[in-house]
Amino acid sequence: MEIAIIAHDGKKADMVQFINKNKALLARENIKLIATGTTGSKVEAVGIKVKKMLSGPMGGDAQIAARVAEGKCKMVLFFKDPNSSHPHEPDISMLIRICDVHNIPLATNEATAQLLLLGLDEMC
Repeated sequence: MEIAIIAHDGKKADMVQFINKNKALLARENIKLIATGTTGSKVEAVGIKVKKMLSGPMGGDAQIAARVAEGKCKMVLFFKDPNSSHPHEPDISMLIRICDVHNIPLATNEATAQLLLLGLDEMC
């Protein structure tokens, strides 16, 4: 199962902490992580293997949306920063819309992401 991880700058530390906390589940052989560039680099620093796309503002959100549309990515964990504006907001909205169109689980905060992973753990 391919899971995308994305975090706005103000949430990258939270994402790294979350991934580290769930390391055992996410390191399973049947789970592959993809990430936008900077988020992926930060997660790699804690020893988690991740395939990096472009950074979000450079098209990484769109790359992940394409993988969702192609049926490759099955879950998106996107720690959005609601207190900041983002120049690539149209790409973010498009990613959220594509997840809705293709019925892909999407978490935009840590609480929801944890529930998705708990559900995934029960399924595996």
